Order: sequence, then structure tokens, then C-alpha cells
Amino acid sequence: MIKDSSSKSLAEQPVTLLKGVGARNAEKLTRLGIHTLQDLLFHLPLRYQDRTRVQPIGSLRHGDQVVIEGDVDLAEIKFGRRRSLMVYLSDGTGGIYLRFFYFSNAQRQALGRGVRLRCFGEVRNGPNSLEMVHPEYQRIDPGEPLAVEASLTPVYPTTEGVHQLTLRGLMQQVLACLEQEPEGLRELLPQALLGRFRLPDLVRAVSYLHSPPPDADQRQLMAGTHPAQQRLTFEELLAHQISLRKLRAQHQRIRATAFPADNSLKQGLLERLPFQLTPAQLSVVEEIERSLARPRPMQRLVQGDVGSGKTVVSALAALQAIGAGSQVALMAPTELLAEQHLRNFSQWLQPLGVEPVWLTGRKKGRAREAVLERIAAGQAQLAVGTHALFQDDVVFDDLGLVIIDEQHRFGVHQRLALREKGGGKGAMPHQLIMTATPIPRTLAMTAYADLDLSVIDALPPGRKPVTTAVISGRRRDEVVARVRAACAEGRQAYWVCTLIEESEALQCQAAEETERLLAETLTELRVGLVHGRVKQEEKEQVMQRFQSGELDLLVATTVIEVGVDVANASLMIIENPERLGLAQLHQLRGRVGRGSAKSHCVLMYHPPLSANARERLAILRETGDGFVIAQKDLEMRGPGEVLGTRQTGEMQLHIADLVRDQGMLDEVRQAAEMMLRTDPQGADRLVGRWLGERADYGKV
Repeated sequence: MIKDSSSKSLAEQPVTLLKGVGARNAEKLTRLGIHTLQDLLFHLPLRYQDRTRVQPIGSLRHGDQVVIEGDVDLAEIKFGRRRSLMVYLSDGTGGIYLRFFYFSNAQRQALGRGVRLRCFGEVRNGPNSLEMVHPEYQRIDPGEPLAVEASLTPVYPTTEGVHQLTLRGLMQQVLACLEQEPEGLRELLPQALLGRFRLPDLVRAVSYLHSPPPDADQRQLMAGTHPAQQRLTFEELLAHQISLRKLRAQHQRIRATAFPADNSLKQGLLERLPFQLTPAQLSVVEEIERSLARPRPMQRLVQGDVGSGKTVVSALAALQAIGAGSQVALMAPTELLAEQHLRNFSQWLQPLGVEPVWLTGRKKGRAREAVLERIAAGQAQLAVGTHALFQDDVVFDDLGLVIIDEQHRFGVHQRLALREKGGGKGAMPHQLIMTATPIPRTLAMTAYADLDLSVIDALPPGRKPVTTAVISGRRRDEVVARVRAACAEGRQAYWVCTLIEESEALQCQAAEETERLLAETLTELRVGLVHGRVKQEEKEQVMQRFQSGELDLLVATTVIEVGVDVANASLMIIENPERLGLAQLHQLRGRVGRGSAKSHCVLMYHPPLSANARERLAILRETGDGFVIAQKDLEMRGPGEVLGTRQTGEMQLHIADLVRDQGMLDEVRQAAEMMLRTDPQGADRLVGRWLGERADYGKV
């Protein structure tokens, strides 16, 4: 039992109060995120074993995990590829072999003919009959029948040095304590909310999950959809939603500089553009204008598919801030994408008298110092760059707007560092975040509940859909011939070499080898090469030559995934596409189809393909809609990959699963509004229970 404790709340009682938990075991439990008795209760089983009934041996099938009971008919050592002890057990309905690769003489002697055993294990097909390999077993005294387990046996997530039996024993101690004092696990949801959303009692739900009755629906439990599991899922999602809404409310109390919506700079750009904005772009521009005109910091996420025209929308936002006398910082994740933005912004803004400055990690010495001086003095109205923009020596005079492209590639702290560079004059800069990786609406409204959401949901007129083909690498000669034909018609092509085992060196090597072979085969074509290790100046030159039409074929790594815009490129070959996620493949494909010519993308895979890879490539072949692709990507790879949260540490869900549980997200949002309105203190306690110190992760 639990050692004496003065506090009744399990959230305040350390695991060291449990019998058998000293400093060393407590340290091991910490690796599982278990610090308190409440943490232990929320450490839910991965799956369950049914040890509540003894199965007749004659009814067993391959794959069953069961309890059996029988008498030993034979025990002998077999010599094959590996020496093993084979024990034949029968119960009158049938027989099964128990196989032990590791055994002692004493064990062999103890398993003599006539001994009665109860075993638990997984049934497998053996060479001659069914068998269990290394089952758990115990001897039974024929005169004293052994009781079976009263409930399903939980199997917990564990770590080195923490055995299942240890976790089960500790859990039983806490459950016994909870039975005596149910108030130890406090119900934080108001009764009105529990009733409205038909949620079961918390203590009953937790107790059920650690000790389900024999008739529990195991399929529901395995799928995570049992009402008891959904009760905890709802509470965890609610805590995250409340946390983000509180951050948003907190944010709205901060002062920002209000920028008037109408100014001559913006009008000047619209008049000079060689195209008209789409209704979708104009709608998002209006939303941004209204937000920037308020004295509260804008926090807006703009989603738009590849080629939907987000860059020009962000340029208009920048001019609204610059026209009011403020500075703007535009941050992109790669130098190539930052360069693309610099080119676009220079082309659009220089005729209006706005000269962007450029800052990346490669800019050194006096050139860097000169740029830093211009930024600090307020002479640089727009600074474009990479993560170098948030280094300590970059000081802005009056930063009014931060634009971040492909935000999921930056860590939370990096984004926060750039935003805080505007806090010098007592006003927080507005923040505009752009992504060409569409995030399904339900997920975006949950993971980014602290942001306003704008969607550019239409492509500019004239954009042709890209036809996608999936072809085996064995047909490489046909693919090369296709490149030759496209370039002979005056078009240009990309040949993309994807990542090899996460090694940049090997990836660059593969690209160099591919470029050499293609140049030897396609002697009439002008072939260029860019990858991560090509020097910056050289990379820029190659890209400019490709953009101006001096090169026919560009061999590249995935560095061209975003930002490269060549209207005459109408064919893209992606080698080994099975190595990439759907969203990244869609991004790459978006580099073609930017002009008026019919465009094609060839996904040249390395056979054999797994079923999962085949399904992913089929999705790309069937649709060009980034939002459909994003939803499929979410279902197949999970929210951690789609949001980039593996890297940023956002929204670390313990029990909930945003794909499985997206059906309850609307109710969670309603519950968050209700609780913040009627029980703000309870809302704070709920956030503390589920997020603890992580409650500030969204401060960006």
C-alpha cells in the first residue's frame, strides 16, 4: 500500500510514496513522464491480454494469445539448428508443444510427465503442430484449483528497467487508494458540461481502463474508441484548446501599432502588377488589412496550395506596414526560398522606392555589418532572410510586421525570437504566417487555435493541372527519352534526386552522378546541377541560367522543393518518390505547371513498392488538390509529421490522436468556450493537469 501521505490530491503525491519505488525506480518512471500518482493513472495500457478464462487446447488457432491448462505427456531436448526443450501438454481436447530455447537442468526435471501446468502465451504454427515459445507458466496442485484473472490484463508502454509486472503492481496500489478516496482524482469538468457532452465519470473511466471486465469490448479498447478512453481524450483535447485560447486572449491584450488600410504604396503595386488578383487572394488581402489596422497584434496563418499566389498577398501586407513608417522582416527556411522572395519583392517594390535588404548566415564581415547598421537605423524598410534574422546581433529600429514562410519548418523558439525583436518600443509586431502545405481545417483549428486562419482556395486563371504518372525505375530509358522530347519542343525539365538515408553527402553524390549520366546521354541538352553543397554564388548562377532559359535540364536535390518559379518548365522527374511524404511530393510537383503549357510529373520509383508507398503514389496520380492530399497525408502519417511538430514540440498529445479523434473537435471547441465563460479557474486547473509547464508552447 501507499506510504502515509498528508495530501489527498494524487496530482500532488510523488510516485516515491508507492511501495517499491525508491530514487532509482522513480528516475526510470520519469522517462515515461510519470512523476506523480496522477501521472501513473493517466499512463494508459497499449493493449490487453485476456487471462480471464482457460481455453481448451483443441480450440486453439495460430495467433491466439490465451491461457491453457493441461498435463505434461513428454519433455525432451531436441537438437536442430538450435537446441530446445520441447514439452508436450494435453488436456483431453488436444495437445500443444511448449518450446524453450533457454532452460536449465532443474527446469527440465521439474517439467516431468504428469505435472499439471497453467500457461499463457501466443499460439504459433510449429514444424509439426501448434506450439508456444517461452510461455509464462506455473505448476498447479491437482487438489487446489487455481483462480483465473478477474479482469483483462493491461500491457503498458514501458522503458528499460521497468517491467510490466512492476507497472501493474504500482497501478494496483494507486487504484486501491483511488477506491478508498475517489476525490484524490479530482473531477475538473463542470456537471453541466459532463451532461451536455454525455461524458462518463472520470474515476470510473480511469479504473475501467486499468482493469477492464472480461466482457469488455476489446476491439474498441484496441482502437482507442471505448467511451472510457474517449472521456480522457476529450479532457486532454479540451485542455489544449483552452490553453491556446487563453494564449490568444493574452495576446489580444498586448499593444501593436495600427497600420491604416489605404496607402499609395499598396495602390502603386496593384497598378503595376502584370496580372489581376483572384477573388480568393482579394478576400485574404481584405482580412489582413482589417487585422493590421487594429492596435492588437495580428496572428494570422495564410494557407494556400502551391502556386495560389501567397507571395503577392504578403507583399501587400508588407507595404501596409512600410507605408505607415514601420519595418518588415520576411523569414524563409532555406536560402533558395529566401532568394526567390528577395527577387520577387525587389521586382515589385523597387519601382515604389522600397529597397529590400538581404541577410543569411553566409553574409559575413563588412557586408553583414552594413546591412545590420541599416536595419538598426530604420533605413532598411524590409529585411529578407533565413533564420539569421533572429540572431542576437540583428536589432530592428521599429519592427512592425513579421512574415514567416513555411512556418512549420521553424522551431517555436526561433519564431518567438524574431517576434520579440519588435518589442523594443513597447509594441509587439504583427505576425503573418504562410504555408503551402495545406493543413486540414479540423487540425488547423485545433493545433492553431491561437491564430486567425485565412485560406487562398483557388489557383490563378491559366494554371494548368499537372498530369502525374507513376513509373518503375526499370523504364528509365523511356523517361530519359521523354525529357529529350520535351526539351526538343523548347520546354525545360527538372530531374529531382531524393534523400538517401538522411545523408546530405550521399544525396549530393547521387545528384552529381545523375547529372553526369544524363549529360552523357542527352548530349544535345544543356544540363545544370544544384544541391546542398554547391556554393551559394554557383547555385544562384545555375538557377538564374535555368530561369532565363540558358539551361534545358536542371538536376537537383529537394532544395528546389519551394520557391523556384520557372514558367517554361513543364516536366519534372522525381526519382525514388517513395522516400518522401505526400505533402513534399506535392510541393515539388508544384514547380511545374506554372506557365500555359501542359505539364507532367513522372514519379519514378525503385521496385518493389510497399503497399503504403503504392497507396501514397496513387493519391498523387489521382488528385492535384493540396487539401485532399493534406488530409490523406494526415491519415497516413499522423499530425506530428504534417504539422512538423516532431521538430517544434507543439501539441504533444498523451492520449488523444488528432486523426482518430477529429470527429469530436467541434464539441471540444464548444466545451472550451463554455468552460472559459462559466468556470475559468477550473479551466486553469485542467490546463495544469494536462500540459503543466508546457502550457506556454504556443506563445508564438
